[in-house]
Amino acid sequence: MDGDLLSELLAPLRLRGVFHSRWTARAPWGVAGERESCALLHYVREGCCVVELPGADPVRLGAGELAVFPHGAAHRLADAPGRAVVPLESVLPGREPGSARTVSIDGPGPLTTMLCGGLHYSAAAAAPLYRALPQVLVLDRTAVASEPLLGDLLGRLAGGDAGAAGERGAGAAGEWGAGGPGVEIVALRAFELAFVLALRAALANLARDEPVLRALRDPAVGAALLAVQTRFAEPWTVERLAAEAGMSRSAFAAAFRELVGEPPMRHLTARRMQEAARLLAETSLPHSAIALRVGYQSTVGFHLAFRQWHGFTPGEYRRGAEV
Repeated sequence: MDGDLLSELLAPLRLRGVFHSRWTARAPWGVAGERESCALLHYVREGCCVVELPGADPVRLGAGELAVFPHGAAHRLADAPGRAVVPLESVLPGREPGSARTVSIDGPGPLTTMLCGGLHYSAAAAAPLYRALPQVLVLDRTAVASEPLLGDLLGRLAGGDAGAAGERGAGAAGEWGAGGPGVEIVALRAFELAFVLALRAALANLARDEPVLRALRDPAVGAALLAVQTRFAEPWTVERLAAEAGMSRSAFAAAFRELVGEPPMRHLTARRMQEAARLLAETSLPHSAIALRVGYQSTVGFHLAFRQWHGFTPGEYRRGAEV
């Protein structure tokens, strides 16, 4: 896998806010969450649970294991497959970024303790290839252990190691759950680091037939993806990208479409439009300067392309971002 490309894909994912909760649940229990406009994670500290997505087999998470939902996919979380569920909104209403809650579910059965988080990042900062990530990425204990800092960080965010003494666990829980100077920004950056480490570990452990992993690992297509990601303002053509990959035009176009899921020039446009949206939202640069920065020599051409892609003119997009 091209480390530079992976860094380029993950580095922009800076979180804008985090809602996190700590769960103590005794079986039987089950909750159903709708799709959310943020990434989600569930880390099991003690016990086990089952994740169910529509049309997919249930996934069991044991102690020390993590599930990441890059796109906030709707799913069910329960102690066992097929369990009756209640809406997440009835258990955790609101879930405003920057806040933390605790959930306790009583029952006669085995205990599960978890850390759950809603990680709000700027969609404009997510690289186009991020869209190709699966609905859920599951990291078993081995995968979590492959990033030693990840396991330690998740344990602390969850309230200490499962086997730790009560005093240590209580101290860790207080560190992240109680108020105090800078606690919100510290928690935000801690979750941001956990998110990036989890994505890195997940990508390293994805099945080899996953398209996104095949694209990242393919030396030729990976070289073209890195060029699009970092040098999108250059006057690329399919021929030039094929030369960057060291392939013929036809072989490159076919390989890129197969591995990435879209033609090279559409992927390039996606990258340019993503960067244009970010610049409109985060800077006061004039449209003419943004057009040049993302590879358009004509401001009119940039306006037309942006409107066709996003459904808004650049001015409308900027005004909406300011609200």
